[in-house]
Amino acid sequence: MKPVLAEQDFIDAATALDCLPAAIKAVCQVEAPGGGFNPDGTPVTLFEGHKFHRYTAGKFAVQAPDLSYPKWTRQFYGKTWQAEQARLQRAIALAREAALKSASWGKFQIMGLNHHMVGFDTVQAFVNAMYESEGAQLMAFVRYVQIAGLATALRRQDWAGFAHGYNGPAYADNHYDSKLATAFTTFTELA
Repeated sequence: MKPVLAEQDFIDAATALDCLPAAIKAVCQVEAPGGGFNPDGTPVTLFEGHKFHRYTAGKFAVQAPDLSYPKWTRQFYGKTWQAEQARLQRAIALAREAALKSASWGKFQIMGLNHHMVGFDTVQAFVNAMYESEGAQLMAFVRYVQIAGLATALRRQDWAGFAHGYNGPAYADNHYDSKLATAFTTFTELA
């Protein structure tokens, strides 16, 4: 069993970001409601074929059209965690580094392509940390929020601002901001 987050971890991260622990818990709830790890101990991942396509210059688009495509779509996402892991493993067999960069990892779904931003020299070092614990996943999240300038949005509960910075301009398509607001309210009421 991989180490999971305790209440003190949320408090420490909230102190580092100068926000309420409920804000960080809300991000967890929306990004990976089942936690940072799959039942087999692998980190929760989501492979993004449009990123893989970009990193490999479309080299595998004909051979593996469900792994390499020019525009974002959720059409090829695995329906189960096993299917999603299988997609990632197939991509790793084609182009390891590109595949690792093209997946989001763990409880906070940090993209491998952001490994430098969150303090890792290589994407492999980042992935190794994501395998260690939810604590390592949380530290990557804290660094990401600090470097991306999103701490103020968390502090103010500016869910649209945070969602835009964390998930990109299409965040509203998935109601990411309203999901964060709802989760935050729930965790605030439980405190």
